[in-house]
Amino acid sequence: MSRPIDTDPHLPFPILIGDIGGTNARFSILLDAYAEPRPFPIVQTANYPTIDQAIQKAVLDKTSVRPRATILAIAGPINGDEIPLTNCDWVVRPKALINDLGFEDVLVINDFEAQALAVASLAEEYREPIGAASDNFTASRVVLGPGTGLGVAGLVHAQHTWFPVPGEGGHVDVGPRTERDWRIWPFLTPVEDPTATVGRISAEELLSGRGLLNIYHAVCGADGKEPTLPTPADVSTAALAGTDAAAEEAISLFTTYLARVAGDMALIFMAKGGVYLAGGISQKIIPALKKPEFRAAFEDKAPHSALMRTIPTYVVTHPLAALSGLAAYAQTPTRFGVETDGRRWRG
Repeated sequence: MSRPIDTDPHLPFPILIGDIGGTNARFSILLDAYAEPRPFPIVQTANYPTIDQAIQKAVLDKTSVRPRATILAIAGPINGDEIPLTNCDWVVRPKALINDLGFEDVLVINDFEAQALAVASLAEEYREPIGAASDNFTASRVVLGPGTGLGVAGLVHAQHTWFPVPGEGGHVDVGPRTERDWRIWPFLTPVEDPTATVGRISAEELLSGRGLLNIYHAVCGADGKEPTLPTPADVSTAALAGTDAAAEEAISLFTTYLARVAGDMALIFMAKGGVYLAGGISQKIIPALKKPEFRAAFEDKAPHSALMRTIPTYVVTHPLAALSGLAAYAQTPTRFGVETDGRRWRG
């Protein structure tokens, strides 16, 4: 485990910040507390066998700046000195980053913890309201992001400090509610046994890239049709263009299920400051999210529907939101209550 360290939350500059997802990894270097992050080209995780090689070849070999520290936001729980990602084969080994790549200080946090840090100070231009907006600046918030998986994090404000609350909310159960749900549910893939026709369906199995494809295949299966669209991008493109009825229904159901889960998370965190939908999928389907179905499903939480109507929903449109959140923390760590025990290593 990590060595005992002092309580100073500041990391030494320059700092490499990285947002490591299941499919893409994004990196920037922050020279000092006043500089804008310097971004590097997006890395496809499948193109590098390890995160160490990706950092070396895609970042360190491309700049004369030698970062002294790194803050990495990774998709998965953080426990111990070897940290596997949930949706790709990379394993983060902080001690190896120190010994092999020359970092003095390594901090690893959850990727949606970084999204929550971004939401704490997101400029209005980077949030697209879905329904009525609100300006409750210090109320609790929650962020969800369908992508390779489904990330969820909370954000709580207390004692003039923002506290991000990471978790694995993307793996909660989702069940059928409507008659149409009951028709398509047998065609969805259960988590425990992909060969079974019934079983636990997690939110991530519906609210992710593969989840959209799962819903599309289930719609086709329920209607006795052969699916013709091979990728999630094909489904969303056809749905938004109105060229495929099954794809249109799949997107409609996707937004409805996303609204239900978002509403559940809003209740858990009492997120009167808003629910923020992050990631590329959310940005791409904004036209679908702005249809009445999303807010209707979000607010349908009797006996608390009146409360739900007061909670705003937004799409995060910042192209590098997680990196923005990491930069905000690196520059002013005392604004945030980020837990570093067991997640920070020093050489």
